[in-house]
Amino acid sequence: MKELNKLELDGIKNMGAVYTQVKLTNAIDEALVSRGLLAPRLLRECETEGLVDTGSVYLVISAKIVEQLGLRIIAQQLVKYADGRQETVGVTEAILIEVEGRRTTEDALVTGDEVLIGQVVLEKLDLLVDCKNQRLMGNPANPDYPVTYIK
Repeated sequence: MKELNKLELDGIKNMGAVYTQVKLTNAIDEALVSRGLLAPRLLRECETEGLVDTGSVYLVISAKIVEQLGLRIIAQQLVKYADGRQETVGVTEAILIEVEGRRTTEDALVTGDEVLIGQVVLEKLDLLVDCKNQRLMGNPANPDYPVTYIK
């Protein structure tokens, strides 16, 4: 049996993975800044790379990002991982999420050490996954801005 070197393992791990830049901002800070109640220099935000995870429903962030953004944990949620494990994790208050020039707010689950961008964010931002080119793209039907459909 052949042993794989680190480069080969990284290639397999990232095969088909779509990563994108994401800006995360404390939504309460943003609201206070926009009302003139908080100095803009005190706005807590971070830019990082996020894995687009079409198997995940929600936005997932690490405890380190929770601390960096000064977020409160407002609830607990039972989650089930792809390997079948279950765990109760924290749910944050609202975060402003910016991806591909589009913005929305969403609570996040707190677990792991990387940002996972799940289906709710993709739907709210009207973004599609281009697996062939390993990138996110705006819905071709609405390339300039997100559109939400209501039945």
